[in-house]
Amino acid sequence: MAYFNEEIETMPRDELDALVDERIKYTVQFAAKNSPFYRKWFRENNINPQDIRNHEDLRELPIISGKVMRERQPPETEEFEFKCTDWQDVYTIHETSGTSGVPKSFFLTWEDWQRYSEKYARSFVSQNFGPGDRVVVCASYGMNVGANTMTMAAQKIGMTIIPEGRCTFPVRIINHYNPTGIVGSIFKLLRLARRMESEGLKPQESSIKRLIAGGESFADESRAYLEEVWDVPVYNTYGSTEGTMCGECYQKVGLHVPEDMVHLDVYDPSMEKFVDDGECGSIVLTTLIPSGGKAGTLLLNYDTDDTTVVVSRDQCPCGRTHMRIMNPEREAETVWVAGSPFNRVNVEQGVFQRENMNYITGEYEAFLYGDDRETTLRVSLECLDASRCDRELVKENFIKSFLQYKPLLSEAYQDGAFNLLFNFTEPGGLEFYRVKGRPKRLVDRR
Repeated sequence: MAYFNEEIETMPRDELDALVDERIKYTVQFAAKNSPFYRKWFRENNINPQDIRNHEDLRELPIISGKVMRERQPPETEEFEFKCTDWQDVYTIHETSGTSGVPKSFFLTWEDWQRYSEKYARSFVSQNFGPGDRVVVCASYGMNVGANTMTMAAQKIGMTIIPEGRCTFPVRIINHYNPTGIVGSIFKLLRLARRMESEGLKPQESSIKRLIAGGESFADESRAYLEEVWDVPVYNTYGSTEGTMCGECYQKVGLHVPEDMVHLDVYDPSMEKFVDDGECGSIVLTTLIPSGGKAGTLLLNYDTDDTTVVVSRDQCPCGRTHMRIMNPEREAETVWVAGSPFNRVNVEQGVFQRENMNYITGEYEAFLYGDDRETTLRVSLECLDASRCDRELVKENFIKSFLQYKPLLSEAYQDGAFNLLFNFTEPGGLEFYRVKGRPKRLVDRR
């Protein structure tokens, strides 16, 4: 059984909790001393940083949103108020993707990079990657941190990275370099598999031994189908410029949170309280710095706009003791109809019902229309061959799966207040193919 940092990753729960409290205390004091934003924030909220000594004290602090970050940087302010180190200590500057507004700026020191890359190194090792593995990274090498962090992590464990950046690389890359793994989204990896088959290379017969699906949340059904197509295990990772970087181990029973480097809580905004393990809520994270360490940008009680559930804080079958969470979902991809929420992942679950995959590629997009009285969800599906697609079977499987655990939505469907329409297209017929950028698969047009 392999670990990247066995002492930390298998630390008994009581010792791990004590280490977390120690780092919370130091991080809060570092923020008060070095962050222009937090100095003012503590003063305006009548908070004495010396009083914040543990996890429970941290929970008493206000929640910080992405909107607040954007309001504390140029052009809204003269300086980057979340930057908490001198310019000579800033190693790189990064921005979030900006999909939910103006990009947020982050300043990383070399220490930050060491911590970020260790998080990914732990995930790689927990997924049975090691020296000699060759991994194609289909993630952008740019202002986002993911691809560069994985590349640094690979150096720490003796892996070789093939830095393609996109999953549209030539099939010869697989034939020539025999990579053992690929990092990419579910859909990128499915498209790659189809392209390989069209060029005479079956994915199941390639050198690939495991895949990592990152970049966006996905349904269990789409993961299962991807595993079938490639005949290898598919592991989940969740990362962000803010520094989350959680990874699923080979047991696939939740994503491990590197608790010694990032503190994760789950908050219910509507009830304005933190929820118990097993309950769904927004991910609230806090950067953790070891005593004597530094950070270019740090966050305290930061709302990531993603939701999850804490699965367990007990020891994992893999031996690791750090808490595990469910695959996070973006709040921005959640809509409400008839008093019931559903996420893009719920739509994807309906699409990837196994029988459906005999007729469709898995590519889809969904649009909401209507008002408070009547709402319609139109689901567009790309067919392998539209003339031979069993449309009624696909519709029936989708509806059964989609409404199965949504009693309010199911009732609205039966009453005619919620409608489901289906559109079947030939390959390349979906709207997002004509739009640049990442496909938006659930669009609210109400």
